[in-house]
Amino acid sequence: MYQVLKTEGRAKRARLTSVHGTIETPVFMNVGTVAAIKGGISSPELHDLHTEVELCNTYHLHVRTGDETIKKLGGLRKFMNWDGPILTDSGGFQVFSLAKLRHIKEEGVTFHSHIDGRKIFMGPEESMRIQSNLGSTIAMAFDECPNALADRDYVQQSVDRTTRWLKRCRTELNRLNALPDTVNPHQLLFGINQGAIFDDIRIEHAKIIADLDLDGYAVGGLAVGETHEQMYHVLDTVVPYLPQDKPTYLMGVGTPANILEGVERGIDFFDCVYPSRNGRHGHVYTNQGHLNLFNAKFELDERPIDEDCQCPVCQHFSRAYIRHLLKAKEMLGMRLCVMHNLYYYNHLMEEIRLALDEGRFAEYKKMRLAGFEENPIHNTVMHQDPPISKKS
Repeated sequence: MYQVLKTEGRAKRARLTSVHGTIETPVFMNVGTVAAIKGGISSPELHDLHTEVELCNTYHLHVRTGDETIKKLGGLRKFMNWDGPILTDSGGFQVFSLAKLRHIKEEGVTFHSHIDGRKIFMGPEESMRIQSNLGSTIAMAFDECPNALADRDYVQQSVDRTTRWLKRCRTELNRLNALPDTVNPHQLLFGINQGAIFDDIRIEHAKIIADLDLDGYAVGGLAVGETHEQMYHVLDTVVPYLPQDKPTYLMGVGTPANILEGVERGIDFFDCVYPSRNGRHGHVYTNQGHLNLFNAKFELDERPIDEDCQCPVCQHFSRAYIRHLLKAKEMLGMRLCVMHNLYYYNHLMEEIRLALDEGRFAEYKKMRLAGFEENPIHNTVMHQDPPISKKS
């Protein structure tokens, strides 16, 4: 059940009650691609970092260790010892990122595994079966994610196919949820709006999928080549056409500034690899700006990463010590940076929710963005891994 508790303009303060727990929104989902946060963070520790939802990847878990094996072990939540909600993406992003290793047709997509080159076929039914085996709280519909700057004819054909795939996903998940041995018979289905940067295609697709009365809706195909201004324009254009009484998810986005802009435009769910990826490179977020802990100026700095932060890292370790670990290539250094960054993002969402509760989100957003403009690291990613790792 999804309940909007308060609004401020288009911004929503809401709550999604699921079989695996309550999700307070707006929310940032911590990305655990292969059932683990990159950087050595265990599932129980995520509670200390105020994580509400973890996101895992259908494609990666299918090719390694295998969804059928995970089902035999009791499903993904038991497998990874995480007692909170999980969202699994559908594998659709890999249709985009594995462009040189795939072939798309009406039935689905043939991949060549990026691990060992073996041929894999995945269509709507296969994606739903994999996600059902994983037993996640929320399953994402299988879609194609075209490049945001692709030509109009290709985008229209892709969106039409994504619509047909969505209907097949809904039929198959309904069947799977009714089986006696399904891991999670209450698995929710979110559909995905596509259309690149073409307003009319986006709007028409939003209208079509809204009529399907799904459990939630995502805006996909962004942060894949367009500018921030184009992204915000798409959200301004399409979100009003998605059901306001259902959660809305902006896939693969983003920076703290992106999140604030997304919340203002009515987004509930966010996910991004930035906090973990940047942390693995020694870059950490603070409200006073970003820090590169490899810098020599921190060699004798006994302060925590952020003196105002209540995360476990800032309560116990100094910048000097973490820098020492990073320079010595000790895994603990990377781990502590990732822990801090995840807490920063999760705490940012807590502050956003409080601001919405108190009717001062516009003021809060203005204050935060002013700080981010002075410290542009909040608007960019410092390190870019290969495309397949957008969710890793």
